[in-house]
Amino acid sequence: MSSLTFNRLLKIACVALACQGFAPAYALDGSKTPAMRPLAPRHFKNIEDALRQGLEADQAGDVPSTLQALEYAAAGGQSLARWKLARMYEDGTGVAHNDLKAYKYYSSIVADYDPSDPDRRDRAVVSSAFVAMGTYALKGIPNTRVVPDPGRAMQMFQVAATEFRNAEAQYELARMFMDGLATHKDLRQAAGWLQLAAEKNHCQAQALLGRLLFNGGDGIPRQRARGLMWLSLAEANAKAQPQDEWIGTLYQQAMTAADDDDRQAAKFYLAARQKK
Repeated sequence: MSSLTFNRLLKIACVALACQGFAPAYALDGSKTPAMRPLAPRHFKNIEDALRQGLEADQAGDVPSTLQALEYAAAGGQSLARWKLARMYEDGTGVAHNDLKAYKYYSSIVADYDPSDPDRRDRAVVSSAFVAMGTYALKGIPNTRVVPDPGRAMQMFQVAATEFRNAEAQYELARMFMDGLATHKDLRQAAGWLQLAAEKNHCQAQALLGRLLFNGGDGIPRQRARGLMWLSLAEANAKAQPQDEWIGTLYQQAMTAADDDDRQAAKFYLAARQKK
């Protein structure tokens, strides 16, 4: 993706945030103004110290101290603090589950992202925030102004998939192309995104790519042995994840439908891959 296309995507994403009240502040001349930082409590030297104390308190299981420190660091612009708070509220870890609070913290990370900064050390955090925002845009948050918006979800996933090479975003984009959600149905596009995610050991992407190749159709040439190879990898990688039992089912179905030549060729491809 060209820098021009990416910048357009990011601009669209930030405009969408602005419409929901989560845009970064701008001065009258259009330049971005720094976030207002609250006065530091006496036990925080600065926002970096607050972040450090918050992470240490989290490791110790001290939720009140974690929240106090991370909220101060987040207000000062620390992306990691915002991300950690978002995850706490999203998962209900130590706090009451609250998707809207999680959404607001994720959106603040996305809104403050500056693609022109070449020395960002929080790329993993920002990437994760874009994916989270895409997921919330797909599903919405009941009884809030965050409603399902597949088009916006695709914008978020595209930024994470192209700028950050995020495997989860690549997988989600593939699913949108498979289902024709916010775009035309295109299995070839889906297979391309699945391939990128599968190469990063994303087991769900490996499973769907394997099924596509094994069955073929709609512009995808049938490659039963290669499909079985990807399904074998997916099945092995998903064993420790109970929520992915469907992958084992796909694998068993393919193994039953495959003939001896398919199975032997799949073993050959798998062995060659493991030697790389």
